[in-house]
Order: sequence, then C-alpha cells, then structure tokens
Amino acid sequence: MPVADTSQLTSGVAERYASSLFELALEQGAVDSVTADLDRFQAMLDESAELKRFVASPVFSAEDQLKAIAAISERAGISGFFANFLKVVARNRRLFALPGMIRAFRLIAANHRGEISAEVTSAHALSQAQETELKAALKSVTGKDVTISVTVDPSILGGLIVKVGSRQIDTSLRTKLSTLKLALKEVG
Repeated sequence: MPVADTSQLTSGVAERYASSLFELALEQGAVDSVTADLDRFQAMLDESAELKRFVASPVFSAEDQLKAIAAISERAGISGFFANFLKVVARNRRLFALPGMIRAFRLIAANHRGEISAEVTSAHALSQAQETELKAALKSVTGKDVTISVTVDPSILGGLIVKVGSRQIDTSLRTKLSTLKLALKEVG
C-alpha cells in the first residue's frame, strides 16, 4: 500500500478548512475582520518559535491545544469567526495545518477580490516602500493587482523568492551559491 504524501494531505486539509472559513465569513460580511485576525495570528507565529513548535507538535492532546489556543486568541484580541475557527482546528487536532490554512484563506480572499496573491520569502523584513515597489513590479508583469504575503527566512541569505500562481522566481543568494557550487564541480 503506497504511503500518502504528507504535504498533499496538509494542503488538502488546509484548503478545505480555509474554504469553509471564507464561505462563513463571506455570508456574515466578516471577511475583512477575519483577515485582520488571521494577519495578527500569522504575525504571532512569525515572531514566536515556541508558538510555531506548539502548532506543529503532535505531542499535545486536543484538550491542551484547545485551552492554549483559546488563551492565545483572547490575549491577542482575536475574537469572532477566526477565534472559533482556531478552536475547531485545535479540537480536530489540525493545528499542524494552520499555516497552510492561513495561506489558502489569503489566496481565496484575493481571488474573490479579483487580485492575484504572491508569496514572498525574504532574508529580512521588507520596508513599506520595498513592498509597494514589489507590488508595482508584479502588477506590471501580471496585469492585475497583487497582494503579497511576506515570510522572513534568514537561511536564504539575501534576495527574494516570489511565488505567483504556478510560477516561482528565485533570486535568493542561497540558490545562486548552490548553482555556482554545482558549476564549479562540473568544471573541476
């Protein structure tokens, strides 16, 4: 019996949950407030290695995850649909897929607004001016308004990795160094 690809399972779970959250938020006219709460939670994930480990860890019971998520949401001022959504995700032991759910929700919301969403990985946080310039450059290429989701990953050393739809542009220093290393091996 073949083993299922974990990333595909996570992606499928993430998309189903995100789609349900978006449909409920749309029905109630709460897409903007859910997006704000979602952004607040993503910022907390980006800033806290402990929260990242907690979300990804299968060690905690559903009850422990539920209590912790409820406390974190309350402290962060996250309420309404997204707070309830987080509790359902914790109760169903799906916190591991939460980062994918957030990405999927953003894509669904951007698509609904007629925008294209881009995932950007940078070695350091982008300034507002850099984000504006990147959005303008992507709009000139795609012909549509672009919303960007920036993830900071110091391991890429420098440059950017930009994913728009099925296209990826990788100008990271890590990739350039890897390419150079391979080229040098072939020459030597």
